Amino acid sequence: MSLVIPNAAEDIALKALLNHTAQNQNLTLKLFKNNVTPSETDTVAAYTEADFTGYSSKSLTGASWTVSSGTASYAEQTFTSSTDQTAQSIYGYFVVRATTGELMWAERFSAGPYSIQYNGDQLRVTPQITAD
Repeated sequence: MSLVIPNAAEDIALKALLNHTAQNQNLTLKLFKNNVTPSETDTVAAYTEADFTGYSSKSLTGASWTVSSGTASYAEQTFTSSTDQTAQSIYGYFVVRATTGELMWAERFSAGPYSIQYNGDQLRVTPQITAD
């Protein structure tokens, strides 16, 4: 017989992973600009962080995640260019632990890459993770 983890336990695990109720590390959301497809064997070194003018990574505070039915979601995060510049292609995002920088997960945009070039160009990301 296979081990079965009930949905309520998945929520507890997600809360611990995301520092929702535990005193672990918060997370940081970053965009990546290299043409890579995330894989299970990746480390943070697989991703080249975006560096367009106006870009900064986003802190994801543990208690701000909404966790329900095995899915954790965070409020939409907006990345905005602050000047006209050479176009930069953004292929996806990755999430790291805030203190250690360890890679937690990454996602390539299914409709990407998105180009950031002009003052006011924006890219919006809603971080979400599901336990199956």
